[in-house]
Amino acid sequence: MKKIAPILIVITAIVIAIVFSLKPKNNKVIDWEETFDERSTKPYGVSVLYKELPNLFKGKKIRTVYHTPSSYLFANSEGNYGDHIAKGSYIIIGNSDYLYEASVKQLLNFAERGNALFISDYGYLNEITDTLNIDIDYIANTKDSISHFSFKNRDLQSKNAKIDKNEGDFFFNSFDSTYINILGYTKTDKKRVNFIDIPFGDGNIYLHLDPKAFTNYNILKDDRYKYVEGVLSYLPDDNVYFDSYTKFSTSYSSYNNGNVEEDSNLSWFLEQTPFKWAWYLALLLLLIFIVFNAKRKQRIIRIIKPLQNTTVAFVKTISNLYFETQDHKNLIDKKITYFLAKIRNDYNIDTSVLDEDFITRLASKTGKKEDDIKTIIEYINWLRSKKVFYEDNLITLNKYIEAFYSK
Repeated sequence: MKKIAPILIVITAIVIAIVFSLKPKNNKVIDWEETFDERSTKPYGVSVLYKELPNLFKGKKIRTVYHTPSSYLFANSEGNYGDHIAKGSYIIIGNSDYLYEASVKQLLNFAERGNALFISDYGYLNEITDTLNIDIDYIANTKDSISHFSFKNRDLQSKNAKIDKNEGDFFFNSFDSTYINILGYTKTDKKRVNFIDIPFGDGNIYLHLDPKAFTNYNILKDDRYKYVEGVLSYLPDDNVYFDSYTKFSTSYSSYNNGNVEEDSNLSWFLEQTPFKWAWYLALLLLLIFIVFNAKRKQRIIRIIKPLQNTTVAFVKTISNLYFETQDHKNLIDKKITYFLAKIRNDYNIDTSVLDEDFITRLASKTGKKEDDIKTIIEYINWLRSKKVFYEDNLITLNKYIEAFYSK
């Protein structure tokens, strides 16, 4: 071992010298993709806006919505099975092209009930434009790629801003000015309307036509953040629902236009030169350690203790694990699986499809009220459609299952 130690020291010194002699190359490329993702710190992400929402709406609840409006607003409307009644402002920044008929209907109902709907995007689906009787057009910016955004309200003139890297402007080409209020303009060669307020039922719909104004790049450049403050000042001082359905689906549900490609958790570190060489150095030193310590050694003879009954300890450990990790989804999946398995074993009923026929057959075999069985089955179907779970969902499911067994 005394002969090996100097060799190991020399090899380590050579490796360290090689690593420090390599100068990291700064070849980072800026990604200008318009993701409008509240988790993204890239120029055209909206993480800065998302973090500032609690300051813009002080004391109000900020909720991030990972579901379509058709499912989320329906579940959280009066008389349904959500954990609250949705009330306040629903904000959508970019990527609104997923809003089909069912979601548009729920959003319009949300506004009609006295709430605010705010959408900033380059255009809207026919379901929205036809319902609101508006028309949108586009003009290319052939001069300098700079657009000037301004407010109609004179008190907000100090918050006007200019946006660069803008290849063109979308604007409202036609609308009924007798009931639609003009709030703001965009100007390249001439002034055009790009921000309107549409009274709808007891609430309001705010439509804006340039989501880039809300991105990290523009909020952090000069004093353009004032324009965003001016736009959002029209929203009521109430709770906020921030739409993240398409971003969540893309990042966590392998939704990528059919191309699914998952990156390794180590890939980001290997892209950073200092981390990469530190990783390689650690692997090399580990390899050297293994090579020089591979000689035969007498293993320690362990004292084998007699087996103990650890069933109770095991149950405590597992329960503490679930409690500490807050793994509500895992527990909910297991409770549903065990509940359906017991139904199959006790009543010989197929549980692959939980529909009205299943509810009727289970009620007839158990002698329980059909309405009680319908409540728990509909709640199970709703849980299966969710991606994010909370402790209240688990408690409610457990309450329904215990009620089923006790009656």
